[in-house]
Amino acid sequence: MKLRILLISIIITFVGILAYSFVSTELYYESTLARTRETLAVYMNVYDEEYSALGEAEVEAFSQKLGGARVTFISADGTVLADSEDVEVNENHLDRAEVSQAAEEGEGYAVRRSATVGVDYVYYCRAMTGDGGAYFVRIAVPTSSEWALYADFLPTVAVYLVIDLLACVLFTYVATYFILQPVESLTRQAALSKRINTKYKELQPIAEVLNERNEDIERKMNEIKEEKELVEKAQNSKNEFISNITHEMNTPLTSIRGYAELLASGMMTKEQQDAAYKTILKQSERLTNLIACIINYNEIDNSDVPSCEVELSKLAKEMLAVVKPEADKRKVTLIDNVTDNVIVQSTHERMSEMVGNLIRNAIRYNKEGGSVKVTLDIDHFEVADTGIGISEENLKKVFSRFFTVDKSHSGKNGGFGLGLAMVKKICQREGWTISVKSREGKGSTFTVKF
Repeated sequence: MKLRILLISIIITFVGILAYSFVSTELYYESTLARTRETLAVYMNVYDEEYSALGEAEVEAFSQKLGGARVTFISADGTVLADSEDVEVNENHLDRAEVSQAAEEGEGYAVRRSATVGVDYVYYCRAMTGDGGAYFVRIAVPTSSEWALYADFLPTVAVYLVIDLLACVLFTYVATYFILQPVESLTRQAALSKRINTKYKELQPIAEVLNERNEDIERKMNEIKEEKELVEKAQNSKNEFISNITHEMNTPLTSIRGYAELLASGMMTKEQQDAAYKTILKQSERLTNLIACIINYNEIDNSDVPSCEVELSKLAKEMLAVVKPEADKRKVTLIDNVTDNVIVQSTHERMSEMVGNLIRNAIRYNKEGGSVKVTLDIDHFEVADTGIGISEENLKKVFSRFFTVDKSHSGKNGGFGLGLAMVKKICQREGWTISVKSREGKGSTFTVKF
């Protein structure tokens, strides 16, 4: 930018000085010619007063009186009668511009190069009348051409040009520094995506535009980053989900295949065959339940069923009645602390999944002779058990898909590690929060806040 401004300033200055020198030379030249013409007219008046003869002696005397000016006497027919220059003149002079003009108007003026002596002259010619009739007297003084005059001035012009160019460079550098320094500061701040501030009122609108641009770019970059993270997270979650499903299905499928091959061999006893059939049926049922859990889990996001008012109090009491046989079998006491007439906005299927999974999970991982307390109020739902508890390490993973306290994933407690993940997913869908507190060997408490 600085270089551009400097270059433009130098060009403007250079052209300006040259134009000024041409114009001033032209004006000086014209002024000089005008003064010379006036001087020659005065010289002619001296001749008119003091001379009358047209001989060589008179022309020389008059020339000397004029300080060496060239004097020429010309007859009415254009013949040169006498010339102060010692040259032989044979040409007719009626075609000379100054003589031709004098013949028509009484006096003539011209600036041209002499064809006889090869010198640039300023000519002044006047028509005279004497005893011998009409004639012309012409006075001429040497002059420089306009270009010659400019050439004489050129060294001076060059000096002024250099001085002016140096001054221009210095001025432009200083001026551009003060002008561009604030702009460069804005540019640096904009390049660093910083909030741009300036003390110059004139640059404030630019600063605001740049700030808006930076904010817009930053916002879009954050959106792109978030979208990328979501895509990566979704892909990782998908891969993990598939891996977990494969792992969960592998054990029962391996068991089914193994027993089927033994049955096909015909080497098993009647008792062994009966046991194999039971195992195959049990593992088939486990696969069926696993597939059902996976379908239910995915349907939470895919369901377009509109929400409605669900009487959660009634649903919780019904669920306690449904799971009571299982609780009795494990010798676990169910404690009903459900407030009546608690209504939430959701779907009956989702609430059944949430309540059922939390209560069943509390029963399955409880101790013999333990208890499960179910609490429902207008702002929260809580399930507290006196079971085996959850370690500090596992608390961070408890809501993850396919995670169970049972490291072997054998499902000895009847779970696949999708129940709590499903509960959390339902809560997220409804805009609720779920939390857990637990102590190993003491029990766990799961709380859903509406």
